[in-house]
Amino acid sequence: MSKSRRLIPSASLVSAMALALTALPAWAAKDFTFSEKANERLAKKLNIPIYFTLPSSTRAPLPNAFNTTDILVDFKHPDAIKTGSDAGFRLIVTPRSGMAARLAKSGLVQTGDLLLTFRPEWGGAGAYPNVQMGISHTGLAYIKDGKVRNLDNPLNEEYLGKGMTADLTSEHYRTLSYLHVVRPRGLTDTQRANITAWATRFNSNAKRVYPSQIKFNDDYNAPKYKPGKPLEFVKHVGQIALGQNPAGTIDLYCSEFAWSLLALKDCDPAKTADDFKGSRVPSCVKPPMKPLDAAGNTVTSAGRTSVVGLADGPLTVIDGLKIPAADRKALLESVFVENPKALSKMSEGHRKVAETMQPKFEKLKDYYLGVSGGTVVQRLRAKLIRSAFNRAVPENYSPTSYLLNSMLPTDNVNRTMDYVATIVIE
Repeated sequence: MSKSRRLIPSASLVSAMALALTALPAWAAKDFTFSEKANERLAKKLNIPIYFTLPSSTRAPLPNAFNTTDILVDFKHPDAIKTGSDAGFRLIVTPRSGMAARLAKSGLVQTGDLLLTFRPEWGGAGAYPNVQMGISHTGLAYIKDGKVRNLDNPLNEEYLGKGMTADLTSEHYRTLSYLHVVRPRGLTDTQRANITAWATRFNSNAKRVYPSQIKFNDDYNAPKYKPGKPLEFVKHVGQIALGQNPAGTIDLYCSEFAWSLLALKDCDPAKTADDFKGSRVPSCVKPPMKPLDAAGNTVTSAGRTSVVGLADGPLTVIDGLKIPAADRKALLESVFVENPKALSKMSEGHRKVAETMQPKFEKLKDYYLGVSGGTVVQRLRAKLIRSAFNRAVPENYSPTSYLLNSMLPTDNVNRTMDYVATIVIE
């Protein structure tokens, strides 16, 4: 056959090839792109106040494209579009079936990422759910056997699934529709391998250690972290994972457990086990993120050492919007308005906390209104309120704190987290 000749397929062969191609998954190089039609649909689906979204400065640097069948959307809040602001999300719109494998294959979720349960229905419900920015829980992700695995406290079937498969199919993950993905900055391959090793040990031994050695603490205002003190509780967590059976039981809430696991990222459990038997905290144990005060100073100071506070989420987002002062004031005030109808959508436990906390947020409202846009007297009062808050509330790492850390300026020395994307499960 001459090299210049070409084989021309018959019409029937062309039809067969086309049918075969349409039957294959549409794996393709994709990036997060803006679509007016998709944006409108997702805005209605989310139905959230703009202060639940994030400025683009929070976003982690990502490759230009991902091979995935999932839909990647650069979502802009409708109110941001109207004002020229950049508040929004990166959205990964994905079917629930096979989600853990697809997210692992695409690299959109990586070992060490934090999975924050996001509940849009909390938006506008009242001061507490608004200040929490709709975030109710923290899990830790790691990649194993080609799937995204989750590690959560409580270490039980509700979060890890039957058989402790921990592949985002437990009751908790099966019944939610949104997850924020936050990534610790600069994790190395070695650190990710260590995190996987620690997480595997906990998930493999969950029934043995929970709740006999590690329990869930439902008091989010009682962190184990104490400023200037050794991280003994992280050492205790490591000892449990290593099967060293330390004396006593430790109780940790979800985001504190995740913080502890990330604090072990420089510890190889196969090589440093003996270090956990000594009287001191192993030198490989290091804080992954500075615990947050109640209120920070990023709104009034954009310096490299500024800090964000546990209560600063909506304030920080609203302060960055390009809106008139009157609109800004009205939006800040709306954070503190209670909506009984929206409250009814919350779980019983969260709803009780929200109703109890509502009257206690009046001073925080004064802080919001006065910290940067108020009169001289209001700004002074806001400064005093901030000091009082920080004396009364211990440094902490709530589920929202990881997202708040990403709101610090990109070159801030305290910033150790970046926002990756929000998973929308359809």
